[in-house]
Formats: sequence, C-alpha cells, structure tokens
Amino acid sequence: MPYRWTDAEGHAVPSPASDSTTAADQLHLWPYRSLPRKGFVFFIVATVAMISLPLFAVLGRVELWWLLPFIALAVAGVWWAISHSYRTGEVLEVLSFRGPELHLIRHDPGKRPRDWEANPHWVRVEMHPSGGRVPDYLTLRGGTREVEIGAFLTPEERRQLHRELQLRLDQARAPAAS
Repeated sequence: MPYRWTDAEGHAVPSPASDSTTAADQLHLWPYRSLPRKGFVFFIVATVAMISLPLFAVLGRVELWWLLPFIALAVAGVWWAISHSYRTGEVLEVLSFRGPELHLIRHDPGKRPRDWEANPHWVRVEMHPSGGRVPDYLTLRGGTREVEIGAFLTPEERRQLHRELQLRLDQARAPAAS
C-alpha cells in the first residue's frame, strides 16, 4: 500500500489493525507510482526503438533528415509528459501522533507545506461514501476544521486506512498505563 506506519525513529511498524503492542508515531502517505524510475528508462528506450524502426526504410536518403526532428519531438514530448507526471505526483502526507497533539502536514510540489493540528481526543475520522471529491472520501475533523487525508489512495485503501486511523486514535485516547 502507498502508506506506511513508523515509530519515532522512522522504522516501519505494523499497522494498528495488527495485534502489535507497538504504537505507531507517524503515518506517511504518498500516491501510487505505476511506473518506477527504472521502468521510465526502459519505456523511453523502447519508445525510441519502436519509433526508429520505420526510419530504416529511409536510411541514406534525404527524407531521413526531414523525419528526424519529428521523431525527436515525439520522444521529447513523451519524456516531458512522464517527467511532469512524476513531479506532480510528489505528494507526501505525514500524520504525526506527538503526545497530546495530532499533526498533519501535506507537502505538494511547488507549494508551501500545509499543516493542521488537533487534540487526538477530539479528532474524528469520517468516511464519506458519496458526495466527496472521490468515492469513500476520508477526512479528519478536529475542532472547527475538517481536512482530507489520502485522497490519492484507492477506495479500498481509504476504507482500510479509515479502520487503522480509528484504531490508532483509540490508542491515543486511552489513558496511559502506569
């Protein structure tokens, strides 16, 4: 899943839905990438190879020089489009459980980070099956403000995250054992 629960040192811990006694201190969420960087290189090489195949018919002729700028433009366009997709997909949401406060920071590319704080005792995790920006829209409500979380996740992932957040908030609300 494109999210991970971690402890204070940044080590991955099991989700709150597991039977683990370790409470996660942070939740990191990011959009799913269907094409990793190595796949990007392979895709560009395959695109160049496939586009170059018809050029063998005009090797040694003047028409080749008329076609090369269009081939280069097509490859550059594909490169730019995928690179732009990577840049706009560099979203990161970090939800921290620090003592008596819950802190959510959303990092969007090219924008200032947006943050939200609330007391976990008063925060409610709400699932909006319809009427939201996406199906099974997930929000956190604390005080007068409501913020979205994980809008880039799939509906199944948002439903799972809803359960895990509810369990983690219940853990945060429980009185500390003496």
